[in-house]
Amino acid sequence: MGVRKIHNYWNKLIFIAVILSVAVSAHAQVTQLTSNYPSKPVRLIVPNTPGGGIDITARLVAQKLAERFGRPFVVDNRAGAGGIIAMELVARANPDGYTLLVGTGTTMATATALKKVDFDTRNAYVPVVEMISQPYLLTVAPAFPVATVEELIAYAKSRPGTINYASSGVGSGSHMGLELFKYTAGVDMVHVPYKGLAPAMIDVTGGQIQLLFGAAITLAPFVKSGRLKALAVGSARRSPSYPDLPTIAESGLPGFERSNSYSLFATAATPAAVVASVNREVGAIFKLPEVQDKLAAEGAEAAAPNSPAEFKVKYAAEVAVWEKFFKTTGIKF
Repeated sequence: MGVRKIHNYWNKLIFIAVILSVAVSAHAQVTQLTSNYPSKPVRLIVPNTPGGGIDITARLVAQKLAERFGRPFVVDNRAGAGGIIAMELVARANPDGYTLLVGTGTTMATATALKKVDFDTRNAYVPVVEMISQPYLLTVAPAFPVATVEELIAYAKSRPGTINYASSGVGSGSHMGLELFKYTAGVDMVHVPYKGLAPAMIDVTGGQIQLLFGAAITLAPFVKSGRLKALAVGSARRSPSYPDLPTIAESGLPGFERSNSYSLFATAATPAAVVASVNREVGAIFKLPEVQDKLAAEGAEAAAPNSPAEFKVKYAAEVAVWEKFFKTTGIKF
């Protein structure tokens, strides 16, 4: 073997050794990260102001996770821009599992199609676990002169563009639910976005805004106290918590169905072991009787047990549904 060949041979060996050393070191770092997780406080980023349903859920989960892991889990409210601020923060965070996003199903699923973010949410995040599902409630201000969905549709058709409806932001579940309602019913109403349902409810209960389509866990106290008047639920079947409320589908819009979910997402490339650990503990939390009782009292329920892989498939399907909706209707915001 010539000197040049020997030299090249040794260079290749050195190169291979360096690559193996880097790989082993990286593997060791990941192993240490996952085995010690969490070794410091974990932030749950909430894209809404305090007080709404997603914030209530996040704080419940944060408390229970802190108890189970023995480390602080802190809720960090980053409202604004229809959820974009929170979504971008988590998408660009270190993929170590210490910054998690508490996302609303519809807001997350419509973000890419609406060009609210400059990335595909299916690639920017790891879907960790779907936590709860709940119906939306179609509600109006107490003094608004309608008592049923049929009356609302008739009123809106006779006065196009005069009904204002609130939402927790552009592309949010409350916004998209009403847009779907408008399209299905063939009515014209004006959208007024807020930074969360909590501030939106102030104007609706005060009568400045007439209509609100929101998550049951957020609106329940206002409906029960009479500060909001509920017309129907958006789910496919009647809610056990509101047995006397008809569904929108049975109130003149056959096939209408809009529910809501709150889920956890991690930054893309977060170690699978960390994702699996959080998924497992959150799943256990929502099996607790006291948690299930609390959800039932608010008209919500724990999502069916789901692995990260199962949730990923479901989330991708939800994105596809909204992409088809925007393409079919031509609706833009």
